[in-house]
Amino acid sequence: MNRRENLKLLFTGSLGAGMLMTGCEPEQTSLAHEPIIGGGGTPGNRTEAEKIRDAELLAENFFTDEERKKVDTLADIICPADEESPAATALKVTDFIDFMMNDQPGNQTRMRGGLMWLDFEANEKFGKPFNELSQDQVIAIVDLVAWPDKATPEYEGAVRWFNMLRNLVCSGYFSTQAGWDYIGYLGNRPNAWDGVPQNVMDKHGFKLEEKYIPIYLKPEDRGTIAQWDDEGNLIG
Repeated sequence: MNRRENLKLLFTGSLGAGMLMTGCEPEQTSLAHEPIIGGGGTPGNRTEAEKIRDAELLAENFFTDEERKKVDTLADIICPADEESPAATALKVTDFIDFMMNDQPGNQTRMRGGLMWLDFEANEKFGKPFNELSQDQVIAIVDLVAWPDKATPEYEGAVRWFNMLRNLVCSGYFSTQAGWDYIGYLGNRPNAWDGVPQNVMDKHGFKLEEKYIPIYLKPEDRGTIAQWDDEGNLIG
């Protein structure tokens, strides 16, 4: 279906919608597929109560084996493997979605209903359950709901469900290191700064002392901790 070419453009909207829907911060989205609870806690200075709750949620399974197989299939269609990045299942995105169903139980009925619809549609069109379909048959069903502008009215509910699933898949995928690497996300980085502009210095009657110029104006050394002598002079 060649959706990977559009993922970078769709990322902001998909991830943003996913976060709004789940009420989850980026830090929280990494819990299911990076389960580090018990080995020092989770990042972000979480409280002990939050760590305990996370551990309890991670110990629960929402999806049945059959449901998990369906989500795996769809997740790898939404975020397939290519030469630049792994497939969604390789990043355990289904584990993330499973966690989110337990964390946000208000979405459980919609999720389970959509997974049941897959079997209904598969039986109607091909006479067998969704998990027994060929890849081409799976794509035929996905194409009914993956493009909201092209979907017919009778699939309106299924389109909304697939949008929810797609947002969750993208939220899980792009909250992993591999997802960040794929879109070139660097995180917060310090900007290079070459000091107060000269016109501002002139306006206020200040002048940078010559002896400090080599110390101040080295962007490559901006991560170095400054040192001061006993009289408050910068020495390095």
